[in-house]
Amino acid sequence: MGKAIVIKYESKGEHFEILVDPDAALDMKLGKPVSIDKVLISDTIYKDSRRGLRASESSLKKVFGTTDSRRVAELMIRNGEVPLTAEQRKKLLDEKRRQIVEWISRNCIDTRTRAPVPPQRVELAMQQADVTIDPFKPVEEQVNDVIKSLQRSLPIKVAVAVFELKVPAEYAQKVKSHVMHMGRVVKETYDSEGNLLLELEAPAGMQDSILSKANEITHGNSEIRLISITK
Repeated sequence: MGKAIVIKYESKGEHFEILVDPDAALDMKLGKPVSIDKVLISDTIYKDSRRGLRASESSLKKVFGTTDSRRVAELMIRNGEVPLTAEQRKKLLDEKRRQIVEWISRNCIDTRTRAPVPPQRVELAMQQADVTIDPFKPVEEQVNDVIKSLQRSLPIKVAVAVFELKVPAEYAQKVKSHVMHMGRVVKETYDSEGNLLLELEAPAGMQDSILSKANEITHGNSEIRLISITK
């Protein structure tokens, strides 16, 4: 029990807690293949774990639609917050920072020389700007804010491209809500078959990321084409 951490989850006026292994819970949160049996210290869903109070079946049914404790625990981990140990947080932050540095170096140019920005220069500027990194948030959803912070001292900008993304109508709003975090919506129309045609201005290096996210949502039924690119 000494290694256990408590994951708390609140919804619809109800409060739930579970006891989990911190490393296995983090792996599950990050989408890695891990059995719920390796995550749970106890398969009891608590209302208050310190006092040993179990959650009622009616509250579980109300919030999760099931009383299956294993399924409830998995939903709590995937949709809730997983507390991080100091070691876990440092490891995740270091890795996310490295990914962001690589992304900026790959997609940005120095506005004075129009040359790529070396990773070491980006990393130094991030340290000086005291940039805040979210260990769980995707790189593509953080880089815009990071770049704005760096531009106060580092003359950089993103090589911009305009893409046309085509997705079936039934996925239109969900795709739009996700990809708009990766760039700026320039134009939104529908073709004769009802497909969404979304013109998106985004970093040139993000074509694969945009298509990957759209295909994830549409189960592979998306298309993308490059319209223009500007450096």
